[in-house]
Formats: sequence, C-alpha cells, structure tokens
Amino acid sequence: MAAATNWLPAAVDLVALGPALARWLRVAQREHYIPESASTFAIRWWGSSAMNAGLMVLGCAGIVFAAFWPLAALAAGVAGILGPVGLTIRGRTAPLRWTRRLRTLAAVTALVLGGVMVAGAAFGREAVVGAALVMGVPAAVDLACYISLPFESLLLKRHLRRAAARLAKVGLRIVAVTGSYGKTSTKLYVAHLLAGTRSTVATPGSYNNLAGLARTVNEQVGDGTEVLVAEMGAYRPGEIRELCNWFPPDVAVITAVGPVHLERFRTEERVLAAKSEIAEKAPVVVLQVDDKRLAALASALEASGKRVVRCSGGNPGGGLEGGREVRDTDVAVLVQEGTVQGTRGAQGESSSKLADGEPIRRYSVFVEGKLIGDGLAIEGSPSNVACAAGVAVAMGLSGQEIAGLAGSLPQPAHRLEVVASAGGCMVLDDTYNSNPAGCREALRRLGQVAGGSGRENGRVVVVTPGMVELGRIQAEENERFGKVAAEVATDLLVVGRTNRSALLAGARRAGAIGEAVGPSEGSGAPRATEHQAATAEARLGEDASDPGSGISHRQCRVRTVATRDDAVRWARENLGPGDVVLYENDLPDHYP
Repeated sequence: MAAATNWLPAAVDLVALGPALARWLRVAQREHYIPESASTFAIRWWGSSAMNAGLMVLGCAGIVFAAFWPLAALAAGVAGILGPVGLTIRGRTAPLRWTRRLRTLAAVTALVLGGVMVAGAAFGREAVVGAALVMGVPAAVDLACYISLPFESLLLKRHLRRAAARLAKVGLRIVAVTGSYGKTSTKLYVAHLLAGTRSTVATPGSYNNLAGLARTVNEQVGDGTEVLVAEMGAYRPGEIRELCNWFPPDVAVITAVGPVHLERFRTEERVLAAKSEIAEKAPVVVLQVDDKRLAALASALEASGKRVVRCSGGNPGGGLEGGREVRDTDVAVLVQEGTVQGTRGAQGESSSKLADGEPIRRYSVFVEGKLIGDGLAIEGSPSNVACAAGVAVAMGLSGQEIAGLAGSLPQPAHRLEVVASAGGCMVLDDTYNSNPAGCREALRRLGQVAGGSGRENGRVVVVTPGMVELGRIQAEENERFGKVAAEVATDLLVVGRTNRSALLAGARRAGAIGEAVGPSEGSGAPRATEHQAATAEARLGEDASDPGSGISHRQCRVRTVATRDDAVRWARENLGPGDVVLYENDLPDHYP
C-alpha cells in the first residue's frame, strides 16, 4: 500500500509534466534557446498575478508535505497543469513550432527529467521528486539548453563553413548594420539605395544572428550577387565580433546606442562596447554622430586609420572655423514639416492612406555640406536615412543617384506605419518598437496625425504593453511613458501585466481617470520612485503633448486589457472617423 501511495501521486505528476514541458519549451524557443531564459520567465509568470502566486505556493507546498504525506504531491500536479494561468501551451501570438532544434531540446529535457525521477525512485522518494520535477521544469529546460549547446554549435558550424565558401566564391561586399534601434529600417534603406546599381541581398526579417546570416547566404546569395546587407544583433559581448569573423564587413554601420537590452548588458557603456565590435574588421565605418559617444568613437577610429562617414539627423555640417573648413558630418538629413499634396497610397488596406493636406515629414539631404535633395517625402527616422545615405556614399554612389532614390524609400513594416482602418479611424502601427527614443517619436507622430484636418476633436488612443529588456530602468521608463501618453491621449489601454503598475503609476501622475488607476492596483512591474521618474523624464526628452502637437488636452481615461486582441476589439467597437489609435509595441504572449 505504501508503494502505491508513493507511485500514484508520482504518476499524476508525470502526466502533468507534459503540459508543463510544452509551456516552457515554447518560452525557450521564443527566447532563442538562451540558457536561463525559461527560469527567468518562470519567475515573472508565477509572480504576475495573485492566482499564479497562489498556484506556485500550492505547488511548493506539495513538494514539502510530500515528504511526510506522499498524496500531497498531487498539489504540484494540479499547479503544473493549471499554471501559470495565461501562459498557454499552444500559444496565441507565438505558437510552439516543433522544429528540429526544439525536438532535440525536448529529448534532452526528457532525459534530464527521467534521470532525476529514476534517482528519486532509488531512494524511495518518488512522490517528492515527481512534485519537484513538475515545478522545476523551467530549470530542467535551461539545463538542457546548456547540455545541447555543443551539439548545436557543431551543426551551426557546418552551415557557417558552407556560407563562408559561398562568400569566397561570389566575392561580394558586405555591409553590416547594428545599433540599439534603427538597424532593421536602416538595412532596408541601404538595400533600396544600392539595389538600383548593384545586385543586392538583405537579410530578411530579424535574421541577425549566426544562424540567420548563414541561412541567408546559403539560400539567397547567387553567383551574381554584389552586395550583402547584413543586420547584426547582440545578446552578449563578443557576439558581433563572432558574426564579423564569419561575415567580415567592408562597410560597418552603427545607427544608435541607447537603453535597449540592458537586462543583459546592464549599462549603456557595455552596449556601446558590444556594438563597436562591428568596426574592428571594417575598413569603412558609418556612424550616427548625433550621439556624442559615437562621435568620440568616430574620432578614435579615424585616428586608427579607418575611413569614417559621419551621419546626422539634424546637423548638415560644414563651415569655416579659424579660417579653415570644418565638417563634423559627411551626410545629414534635416526635417521639414509639411503636408501631403494629393492623395497617396492606393495599394490596398496595408498601405499608408494620407489625404490631401495631411501632415507629413519632408526631408532635405546633404552630402559633404551640399544640398542634394530637398522636400523628399519620407516617413522614416532622419538619422536612419542619413546612415543609409552614408553607406551609399561609401559605396561610391553619386549625390544625384542618392537623391533620386531617397524619395522612394520603403516603409518598414510595423514601424510607425499609418493606415486607415475599415471603420474609418487612423491607425499608427508601431508594434515592432520597444525603446524610449522610438516611443517618444511615436507620440510625436500621434500628435501630428491627431491634429490633422477633421480630427481635432476625435479620440486619441494609445494601446501599449510598455517597453521591455530595459533592466533596472524599465519601471522608471515605463512610468514616464505612461505619464506622457496619458497627457497626449484621451484613452490609454494598458495591455498585459508586465509593465502594468509602472504605466498606471505614470498615468496617475498625469491625472488620468478610470478604475485602472485606482489605489488597489498592485500587480506587474514595480513603481518607479519620484527620482527615477524624473530621471526617465529627462532621458525621454520633451513631452509629446506640447502645444505644437495639435492635441487638445482632455483628461485621459485608462483601461487595462489582458491581450492586444482585447484592445483591438475595443478599438473596433468604439472608434470611427476622426479618431486615431497608436499601437505602441506588442509583446509576444510568452510575456505576462
């Protein structure tokens, strides 16, 4: 009977391992199989709500009491099957995909779990070990990630050697682009400017690691390809250096350095050091020198003998100082506020649809102090456009060629795309953005569109889950963002729980109303202190709700929703002609 009492709860817990394993394997997949990611997200999820915290306590209690009463282990099975509530097995925005790598990870994890279970049985502790395994699946998945790394590295090197051989055969030039933000947009702009005169391939989507670059070369680079535009990302120091060892750039670009991925890098100085690795092998480096740190890097690289192309989103450079010509920028893009002349964007619902008289940015482009293009209608970031033009200059394009192509730059998907919804309201889709500078620009653009003809009295809505991967400043930055958004918007919809408390605290500071900003709110990210909020305020810059935004200052109403789908449903039911909604960032559903 005692054996049956031990094995019955253990068997139930083994059944519960199935859904628990699927959940945490999906998290590992979404986090690029980085060890420790499953455990990190487990901590976030179990603490994301009172219900999940209760399930965690229930599961842990089952482990403890199973040592004295084996049937108590059933509590862990219940917790493992039901929770964390909200983290689904199948996935809503990021479904579980049974790739070759995930199948390998699942098999290794199963071996880890099986080995621990056998060891527990040898000591007659089946119930305790079974309960511990259910609650410890995230740790087992992380351990399996570590164990499988050597095998995955061997497989990857096969693809990398094949890619290296392909590059040697074709003899193309590589333009490598990195930055805390703006790298995907700049990559697209570079490819557009070069494609007119050279056969060009750009890495698709966010293929910015070794596997993505190898796959791009092996599958897309042909014998006639002349240029590869490669986006390069970094999750740790040394990663970009390794990318450049396999894919040595002829031209390297750094678009920006900012408080992104601070969860991993801790400080912006370490971010700068990691991004600067892209310049080590490149003979030509294009830098956005509006950032003083990149301006200093430009001087250091030039002193080492590299050619540096300095780019700016506001300073045309050039002039005389002490009787000699001084140029602190080589390429500059200046913004002119203007309006659309004539209706544009007639290529379907996904294209921009701005009516005659609608506010829009127009650009002036300078190369070596000379104006080469004026009044160009572009919706991108001026510094990103400048970096792309800087690459074109480095690759030998003339000012006339650059000016002819700059006016037709593509709009990066989900990065401040302006579209008209079926219900008639204007939608700003900025769901692929998650950094303070981008959020500031999005709110500025929201004010511009909301102040357009016929929308002066419409509803202005911001839908956001906030910003992530900002490390120790995440709470303060989100509180600041919530405050500014509430000052700009008539309605603020906070999605999910990851940054809920910080966003609501910011909205409360702006005087927003609604049940969501009441004193009972306590879940989600911690609230920033007044000092931290003030620091974030200075970091984000001027409020987007200044008099020039065109928005009437009405008291904002705040709502909380569980998912972005809930927010979209609300927008469809409540917004129409004359209204504007900004979707700022969109977290995949493996975030709480």
